[in-house]
Amino acid sequence: MDQSLFDTQSRQPAVLARSANLAEGYSATIAEPVRPDVPTAKFGDPDITATGERRASVSLKTLRTLWFNTGTLCNLTCKNCYIESSPRNDRLVFLSRAEASRFLAEATRLDPPPAEIGITGGEPFMNPDILGILEDSLAAGFAVLTLTNAMKPMQRLKAPLLALNRKFPGRLTLRVSLDHYESSEHERLRGRNTWQRTIDGLLWLARNGFVVAVASRTVCGETDARMRAGYAALFDRLGVSIDTADPTRLVLFPEMRAEEDVPEITERCWGILGKTPDSVMCASSRMVVKRKGADRPAVVACTLLPYDGAFELGASLAEAARPVKLNHRYCARFCVLGGASCSG
Repeated sequence: MDQSLFDTQSRQPAVLARSANLAEGYSATIAEPVRPDVPTAKFGDPDITATGERRASVSLKTLRTLWFNTGTLCNLTCKNCYIESSPRNDRLVFLSRAEASRFLAEATRLDPPPAEIGITGGEPFMNPDILGILEDSLAAGFAVLTLTNAMKPMQRLKAPLLALNRKFPGRLTLRVSLDHYESSEHERLRGRNTWQRTIDGLLWLARNGFVVAVASRTVCGETDARMRAGYAALFDRLGVSIDTADPTRLVLFPEMRAEEDVPEITERCWGILGKTPDSVMCASSRMVVKRKGADRPAVVACTLLPYDGAFELGASLAEAARPVKLNHRYCARFCVLGGASCSG
């Protein structure tokens, strides 16, 4: 193993320069999405919608999932990636073990403490401190959900991952991003030569006793039932035991596009839609990020909005416990109308 990629956060510039090496053999060169100017008529005022109604907001009911974004570097450049991760995007730099530890300590003092720690990126296994962050989260008593493409960055750490899973059996879940049950559709989004490497990682996890889930994206216009049936057939061929009827084991995320026109969510929408603010992700989740050039991490409202300053809530979990105004198209498309959540 090339330990120089994983020894210390101070190596971030070197890792950035060399991160394309981890994409060796992949042809994931799909252009990153260009975000057009958002019309000022919508999502322009934090309190009032374009129709003049009061915008909906969501209070933190209970912090169920504390997310750590370990950095936006990834070995792939996927089409329509929610946060534009790539081998060159370091807008969110590597979160260090020490920085994560401070938030873990605060989380353990909450009453009740979070049910789980979520680890996301980028590709979390690009972060040189990832094993320490995982171990500290598990040692603190939390269940840990880690999102990964299960490719080379994860596979180079097989031995220490096996040791962690033996030490904390049943507490570490790896959710593998497999964007379709057919290789052609998966590679349309993730690039050529990505399917088999991901399948190899998924099989290794399943055969070595890890708790495994899969995340997909509903980009092909198929029904929920058709998608779940397709994955069930795939897992049956692979000999992988994943209950595709369980929405936490096979997660189907709604597709989002930056240019998509979506309605704003008003206070009246809860009654119209038959939903409550407690059903939205920011009622139970927060995410820790570290922006490039920042002297310390910050807590943001949502896993999908790490760059928007309007959704930065503070430097601690206590500061971040304030309400979130649903003033972004992703609030409507993904959470309220899409009914999705990144948590398990």
